[in-house]
Amino acid sequence: MKRLLTLALSGLALTATPALAQDVTVTNARLVIGDGSAPIEGGAVVVRGGRVVYAGPASGAPAGGMTIDAGGAWVTPGLFATVTTLGLADVAAVGESNDITANGSPFSAALDASAAINPTSQHILVHRAAGITRAATTTLPSGSIFGGQGAIIDLDGDAKPVMQARAFQMIVLGENGGTRAGGSRVAAHVLLRAALREAQALIGKAGTPQTTEIAKDDALFLGRFDAEALVPVVTGQQKLYIAVDRAADIRAVLALKAEYPKLDLVLVGASEGWLVAKEIAAAGIPVIANGLTDLPESFEQLGATQSNAGRLARAGVKVAINAATMQDPRRLQQVAGNLVALTRVPGASGMEWDQAFAAISSVPAEISGLGGKAGVLKPGALGDVVLWDGDPLEVGSVPTKVFIGGVEQSLESHQSRLRNRYRDLDESDLPKAYDW
Repeated sequence: MKRLLTLALSGLALTATPALAQDVTVTNARLVIGDGSAPIEGGAVVVRGGRVVYAGPASGAPAGGMTIDAGGAWVTPGLFATVTTLGLADVAAVGESNDITANGSPFSAALDASAAINPTSQHILVHRAAGITRAATTTLPSGSIFGGQGAIIDLDGDAKPVMQARAFQMIVLGENGGTRAGGSRVAAHVLLRAALREAQALIGKAGTPQTTEIAKDDALFLGRFDAEALVPVVTGQQKLYIAVDRAADIRAVLALKAEYPKLDLVLVGASEGWLVAKEIAAAGIPVIANGLTDLPESFEQLGATQSNAGRLARAGVKVAINAATMQDPRRLQQVAGNLVALTRVPGASGMEWDQAFAAISSVPAEISGLGGKAGVLKPGALGDVVLWDGDPLEVGSVPTKVFIGGVEQSLESHQSRLRNRYRDLDESDLPKAYDW
């Protein structure tokens, strides 16, 4: 029995050990660097020790390591999904397994998504098989306009998926924020400014939270933990992601920079952003845009158009593309592909192929603070490499191989196993395990 127990523990230790990065060279590729440049025909990418050491024409690639002949297939950096809830729910409809919101919590801004990331979540496995290798994931606002602090994660399934905890603070304004703040946009803006003021009052001379209260007799509007969580926001050390759609609301967010010049703002959604594109560009604020929102589902989206992202980019705004839904961003590349198709529609504004791919790879990585490290195939970048069976921005194209940090990943999930189990059944067959 003792020997069996020892063997069992040894097996657990082996499975818990992270896979070692492989030395890999992919040749004969239609190589996409991911920075907005044109694909390189007959290209090669070389990964050593989990990092890219070369990406360019195959003739210049250093030799060594395992070699994969792509056979002319598309080879790209891994996709970067932002903003998502990946890793925060196993079954969204089952409350006990769903950590996306915290409706009954006394905390808001202090919530830290990194504490609840499940690296073996089926959502992570499914999205990894779709070519997504890194993501920004966050809890969502529930009892307040503050959703909490989001994390940057990888999707390699190891025991430590969090690359950067507390990377950004997520809040909502507009109609959603107004509802959560008391029924009015006015209340949401007062709440935001009051919270920022409380955080600023907590900053000591060294720029760190003080150990005393704001004032002896003051009652803090936020709890102490929530106020302290906003200190990095007002000092510019933590990004502030603001979900907002209406043009007037976007202007109100831009005005925050005059009051709090250190804020590192990022707009999320921005369905009417094209109406104020020049102002957003002048402020130097990036946008994580909803890719193809064009229906006025609410009054704050009356100006929504599929040309929004293209017009923002044309105005000089740094634009990343968000997925259709935060809980299911695996069709990210198809949204980018539709923006490419818009360039062929008279009167519409889309994106050229290279720009659209960058909007789901290098640009979201830059916005997330990983510029040059993720979403690109350049020396020094993380070894996230995806081989595709077709144009990655075409509907139906899927990855054939995915490497994260130089480690080849399994493309299996519950979904793929169920598909393989049942797709060849005859109509007259009973489901497998029917007689259990």
